[in-house]
Amino acid sequence: MPRPFHTPRPPRYNTAQALLDLSTSDPKLGKLIERAGPFKLNVSSTQSPFEALVESIIYQQLHGKAAATIHRRLLESFYPVTSNQHFAAQHLLDCPNEQLRAAGLSHNKSLALRDLAAKTLDGTVPTLLRIRRMSDEAIIEHLTQVRGVGRWTVEMLLIFRLGRPNVLPVDDYGVRKGFALTFGKLKPADKVTPADLPKPDIMRRRAKKWQPWCSVASWYLWRACDLAAGKLPSA
Repeated sequence: MPRPFHTPRPPRYNTAQALLDLSTSDPKLGKLIERAGPFKLNVSSTQSPFEALVESIIYQQLHGKAAATIHRRLLESFYPVTSNQHFAAQHLLDCPNEQLRAAGLSHNKSLALRDLAAKTLDGTVPTLLRIRRMSDEAIIEHLTQVRGVGRWTVEMLLIFRLGRPNVLPVDDYGVRKGFALTFGKLKPADKVTPADLPKPDIMRRRAKKWQPWCSVASWYLWRACDLAAGKLPSA
């Protein structure tokens, strides 16, 4: 899971109702909720889609600490122009390649960021005001047109940046593993093999019980992995 962005806040949907509905409709999930404890997801919907995707692209396939360093260097490289930690799409398009390399960005990620900037300026990437009025699938359709941005990246933005309540990232390894731990035969001490992980159609079938709170259920499936690894004491 990506880390929360600046000034996080609880999501605006009714989390108490979500937990009640999920526990009632799926008792096995209810047992996981009881073990994992309070729902603590926070979102930061004040960050623009452009800014959120810049960070998401940087974090792809990198250790969190290394990605954070690159992101910080990139922000700092624009200080002489912006005088703060924010920069706009035009700033990114106008900056030299050397500035991106100095921040630690690979050639492919530099190309992805420039494509993101161009598609922000031409309106393919919606503004925050517009994106808040769009459906989840419409957001996915728009943002996956950006180089280096796939469905999973947009689903993380929907859950952790926009606070959408009904997103099920069936391709996420942690969600799949948590599903296998909760509803399959996988035990905490087992070595996970591809055969242990559920297929998307199996997950979607079960998730019909979770509507319209799949984001909350997904958060608890990530917690199932934490419980299995001993990173989270049982409630």
